[in-house]
Amino acid sequence: MNPDLIKLSKLIDYEFKDEALVHKALTHRSVGKDNNERLEFLGDAILGMVIADELYKRFPDCSEGKMSRLRASLVKGDTLSELARDLSLGDYLKLGPGELKSGGFKRSSILADAFEAIIGAIYLDSNLSTCRHFILSQLASRIEKLSPENVGKDPKTRLQEYLQARQQPLPSYEVIEVTGMAHAQTFKIECKTNEGDTVTAVGSSRRKAEQSAASEILERINAGSK
Repeated sequence: MNPDLIKLSKLIDYEFKDEALVHKALTHRSVGKDNNERLEFLGDAILGMVIADELYKRFPDCSEGKMSRLRASLVKGDTLSELARDLSLGDYLKLGPGELKSGGFKRSSILADAFEAIIGAIYLDSNLSTCRHFILSQLASRIEKLSPENVGKDPKTRLQEYLQARQQPLPSYEVIEVTGMAHAQTFKIECKTNEGDTVTAVGSSRRKAEQSAASEILERINAGSK
């Protein structure tokens, strides 16, 4: 196995017996016919099934509608691209010249597809049990944070409800810095609560930065309550 694959194997905690599978999983369609689209299709189906099974067992009193929304939050493109970035999959992607020039190795949709293709490749290289272990280990921290009561609610809404339930004032959000060109700005937000929590967060829009700040405060609150 070449050094790059050894490094990747450590990152994903899985060593492929058939190296051709992992090479295909990391090959974008811009390279040619022998790409990862079929593996992505397979991985997407396995991911949905494994997460559905886990949610069914974990939340026995949860309705079908809520489980569907919980599953959607775990298998959406944004989540998968974040997982792909955590594993540095972009460093191993094979892209055509056009995608390389446009920074395809950073594109969320390409990274999410590659993550699903890796799932498909692991399944073909091993078995469903091993594949399930990989998926649940990658999503473990996100699954632990799931709450049927909060399903579909964004972090700002959850923080607001938390403070209102304790008869606390609503948090304040202030833009403290805006950088970048008009078409690609980055917003830096400061969020404060009456309970003394203050965090700063950045995002490609004011809304995203505010959501990120609220999410961080909720994480602090959850950590403090344990």
